This record gives sequence, structure tokens and C-alpha cells, in this order.
Amino acid sequence: MGKSINKVLITGGAGFIGSNVARALVKEGYVITILDNFLPQIHGEKNELSADLKDKVKLIVGDVADKSILYSALDGQDAVIHYAAETGTGQSMYAVSHYSNVNIQATANLCDYIINESHNIKSVIVASSRSIYGEGKYTSPEYGDVYPNSRTYQNIKESFEVCCPISGKHNLEVEPTDESSKIHPSSFYGITKQVQEQMIILATQLKNINGYALRYQNVYGPGQSLKNPYTGILSIFTRLALQNEEINIFEDGLESRDFVHIQDVVDATISCLKLEQKGQHILNVGSGVPVNVIEVANEIVTYLNSKSEIKISGAFREGDIRHNFADLKLINEITGFEPKWSFKEGLRSFIDWALEQNDIPKDTTDYKRSLGELKEKGLLNG
Repeated sequence: MGKSINKVLITGGAGFIGSNVARALVKEGYVITILDNFLPQIHGEKNELSADLKDKVKLIVGDVADKSILYSALDGQDAVIHYAAETGTGQSMYAVSHYSNVNIQATANLCDYIINESHNIKSVIVASSRSIYGEGKYTSPEYGDVYPNSRTYQNIKESFEVCCPISGKHNLEVEPTDESSKIHPSSFYGITKQVQEQMIILATQLKNINGYALRYQNVYGPGQSLKNPYTGILSIFTRLALQNEEINIFEDGLESRDFVHIQDVVDATISCLKLEQKGQHILNVGSGVPVNVIEVANEIVTYLNSKSEIKISGAFREGDIRHNFADLKLINEITGFEPKWSFKEGLRSFIDWALEQNDIPKDTTDYKRSLGELKEKGLLNG
């Protein structure tokens, strides 16, 4: 463990990533406090920690946006890992002020504390997101590296693939996106994550303490919410496959994502907590491997021996990117992190865990409702 860090506050620590990080840190002897409000959309009716964490961490039930509760939780801490946030690209496109209040204002409260209060905090890690990049990095045969603009329903009529922002041609090759790539989020969620990371980097710089913004790709694995219909295609597709319901794939199914296993995310996060040298770092955390959505659906249906029909709907959701996968050179150089899980192995670990929970919603009413909300707002076409 880092020489000077023992007590760690994890905001949103009862959630998917936070609870897994807490579990690993407890095993290593850190003293952990979790601050979480147990949002029903993520936790369902459950408002308590998992059994293996209950007696091993201090739990504060409260909202990170409540300054008095947050300040009380921060008292005496050596480090903060800030996960408390609303997640989900689609929902952010119409719940704009809510995402801003939860993600930005709560982070402003944390920055106020770091800058203005007397404390012993030596390191702050904030969960950023690959969504801040919008579309990833591409290469044009004529112009080299380019960063395509966000797609809209009007310009996907010609092709789902992005076009060169200079020539307008659909002749680009997707490249791994590095941390110096252009930031141009295509969702309000991505904008809030961009602001969060910039606030934490600046606040820690002002106080000469360590600051890390970790741009997580699509995190998945055991512990992921099976109840939140607004985020996580692996959870949604698994639910549909278990009920032998049709799996509706947007666009042409060839859109790709970088799926990173939760254990790799835990390793990357803790590697930053243990770094002794002072400074601020913005780092990608991913697998570095793109996987297309049709491949995801096929793997799930095959592994579960499901009768679900996979339907390529051609529907398009405003705010969705086409491709993005992480360049991991910088995090490897700074922390030595290398992902260990292949997508197939990781997906099977997630499905095996999901089956053991006996906690998967029996129908998909909530998922269908979430799609209905997007259609009603004019954000889902086709």
C-alpha cells in the first residue's frame, strides 16, 4: 500500500465499480468509508451493502450533493475515489439538469472541500468516461488523423459509418483513441464527465496533491446492475436472452465498443492510488480491443443456448457514437497496468454470476419503457 494513504472514501461505493474497488482495498488493509444514496434505478429496493462488505467498511447513507453529508464523510480521509454520478448516455439526453446537478454540482462540492478546508487528502481519483471523446480517433487516407463530428439522424441516412469532417467521405479507418485525442462529447453525460475530470485535475493541482481522471471504457462483469435499463447492453441483452425475447440491435450491429472487465478496472484504479509521485494524470482504462455489438449478442445467445432472435433494427439513438477503443500506452507507462481479461472469458464470468444471483427481473417492461421515453423525446429513430 502507498506509504501515506490508509483511509479512503469511495463516493458511490455501493455501486458496481465502487464496491469492487472497496472489496479489493479492504483485502489490502485499507480503511474504507463508502458514501452512497442507494439510487433505486441502480440498486432496486436493496439499500444495503453486499454481505461480504457490510462489517468491513464504514457506510454513510446519503447524497453526495448534500454538502454537509459529503464534508462529514471527507473528514479524516487520506484519499478519495469519486464514483457517485448518474450514468447512461441515452437518459442524459433529456434529463439534462438532473445529470448536471448530480455529476457537476456534487463534484464542485468536493472541489470546494479540497481547496478551502483543512484536510490530509493526498490523492483524488475521479471516474471519467470514454464518452468525453465522442467519436474516437480515425485516419483519413488524405488527411491523416481526424475526429469525426457527432452523427445525427439526418446524416446516417447515407451510412451509419462516420464521415471525414474535411472531405465528407466515408473512407476512414478507426484508430485507438489516446488521451491527447480531441474531446467533443456527443451526449450530456459525456459533457458532465468532461467537466468532472477538469474540476478534479484543477483542484488537485491547486493544492499540490495527486489527481487522476480515469477515462473508463465500457465496464462490465460480476456485480453489474441487472436492474438499470438505461445503461449496459450486456445486462440488457442477457436479460432478453434468458427470457428468450427478441434482442433488438440498433444500427447495423457493426458499431463497436471497448469492453473492459471489472477486475481490470479495479487493478488500474488501485495502481493509481498507490502511485507516490505527485501530479495530475488523465488516463484511459480499457481493454484496447474493439468488439462489435452483433458479436456481443451472438456470444450471449450462444452461451445461454437462448431461443432469442437477434434483430438488426436499423434504429438510431441520438448521442450514440460509432466506434471508440482505448489506446493504453500512457497508463501502462505510468502505472504498469495491462488488461488481463479477454472479452469472451469476461462475458462468461458475468453471465455465470448473473445466473447465480437469482435476482434478474422477470420481464423487460422497464427496458421497453426506457426505449419509449427516448422515442417520445425524439431521440430514437427507426
